[in-house]
Amino acid sequence: TLDGAPAEALAGDTVLTAVLANAGHVRESEFGDGRRAGFCWMGACQDCWLSIDGRRMRACSTPVAEGMQVVRP
Repeated sequence: TLDGAPAEALAGDTVLTAVLANAGHVRESEFGDGRRAGFCWMGACQDCWLSIDGRRMRACSTPVAEGMQVVRP
């Protein structure tokens, strides 16, 4: 699920890819410059941290799994 709603992903997708395919953005910028969609895509920045199954994790380096619960900030 994504923010409590059903979401779909393909086998082999990262959580970041699935979030973007289902919602179009990862989060709203805290600096007021709009929506964010990840930055580095390789686990080096802090832009895609989400709550995944109750733990704070990087969406870009976490593979999707059936039954995951993803919550955006």
